[in-house]
Amino acid sequence: MVDKVINVVIAGLGGQGVLKASDILADAAFRHGMDVKKSELHGMSQRGGSVASDVRFGERVFSPMVPRGQADYLVLLEADQLEPNLHIMRQGGVVLQPSLIDQGRLNSRRSVNIAMLGVLSQYLGIDKEHWLAAITAALPPKLHQANLAAFELGQAAANANR
Repeated sequence: MVDKVINVVIAGLGGQGVLKASDILADAAFRHGMDVKKSELHGMSQRGGSVASDVRFGERVFSPMVPRGQADYLVLLEADQLEPNLHIMRQGGVVLQPSLIDQGRLNSRRSVNIAMLGVLSQYLGIDKEHWLAAITAALPPKLHQANLAAFELGQAAANANR
């Protein structure tokens, strides 16, 4: 169990699965036994605009919004979302860029969000079984194989770059 609140912001563009990724993260943390709160900012998401979602978890969480300057992790699904979201990062926070993933090895470009969760998972200490259960619960069975492979690819990329 995490005794402090962990603040994660997932940012990308509409259609990249930002909200799905945050749902999976929140579910994995909940399955791990943590209190979880989640918030989302859609912006012009339906037109490919910026989308960000805050996920906070720990022993006890009171607010769903990550306070400015307090994000422990910023997970980017699109590199150009760094600048608009940098203000949310705390000093010493970790930015996870999509360039960590060899996207040519993904079965589908649409799995970048799950691959980036694989990267993030290597920093959080949430049991792998909870991640896998959250992924399969959130997606239809026909997408399980490709997305579980994407998650594994992300984990391997994180381990290679740490």
